[in-house]
Formats: sequence, structure tokens, C-alpha cells
Amino acid sequence: MTEHEYQEHAAGCLAVVARWVDRIDDDALDRTTGDGLVALEFEDGTKYVLNRQGAAHQMWFAAGARAWHYDWDGAAWVDDRDRHRLYDRIAEVVGAKLGRTVSPVG
Repeated sequence: MTEHEYQEHAAGCLAVVARWVDRIDDDALDRTTGDGLVALEFEDGTKYVLNRQGAAHQMWFAAGARAWHYDWDGAAWVDDRDRHRLYDRIAEVVGAKLGRTVSPVG
């Protein structure tokens, strides 16, 4: 993947996640965005962070004490270890934190 392709996919991913958080109807969750990241902020002060890692051409997602690294496989961002999809993991951990099922990302 070229640098330009990576930047396009990474920017698209961040935008999708930011819009997804905005659609969740829950006062316990908010988001902030910055250069290359989306921070998911919970009512209790917990923060999960999705950010691009340009040198590795990856997206990194940190939730509590856990972190995952995702590669673009041509169709989706997938974990570099067990190949689960980034958007599925985000929905899973955010739903667990909120104590309810949330709609899938995207």
C-alpha cells in the first residue's frame, strides 16, 4: 500500500468511527478528534483511543489495559494477530463498557 492509500484508508476509518459515536444515543459516551485520532470518552473518565500509526501503516485501538494493531487487508482493517475486524472490536468493547449492545460501526 502506498503512503497516499494508507492516509486515505486511515482518514476514512477515523471519520467512520467518529460518525458512529455521534449516532450512539448515550450520554455516557462522547468523542473528541485530533490529528490522526478519535478518543472515546466515557462518563466515568475512561478513555479509549483509536489512532493512526503512519510508520507502521496501521490503525491502533487502545481500550483500558488492552491494545490492538490493525492492518488494511484490501477490504477492512484486521488485527495483526487473530485477524478480527477493527469495527467489530470497537462495537464489542464500547457496548461492554456501556453495559448494552450497540449497533455495529460503519
